[in-house]
Amino acid sequence: MKKTTNAIKIINNLIKDEKETQQRIAESYLNTQIGQLIYDARQQSEFTQKQLANILGVEESVIDDLEIGDYEGDGLIMLQKIARVINCNLQIELSSNNSNSSLKITV
Repeated sequence: MKKTTNAIKIINNLIKDEKETQQRIAESYLNTQIGQLIYDARQQSEFTQKQLANILGVEESVIDDLEIGDYEGDGLIMLQKIARVINCNLQIELSSNNSNSSLKITV
């Protein structure tokens, strides 16, 4: 095997047979992506974390946890609530890897 200094390739080689670790990494990545969406939407609407938390009826730490991808609850549900507060649509799309079919919903 050719040596590499690419950290991603090294990690992938180390965990290629560890499905549970792969799943946790995928979930962390999704949480981070949702957190970035929440952060960007909050910034665009010019809310502070405290203001958004007050509107949603949650602690400010919940918004912070969401934005850094460390929220223990359902981030997608919170994203939906935040979208309503800032008057945005949330679109979710599922597309097949094997065909051109997709399912898109707007919430």
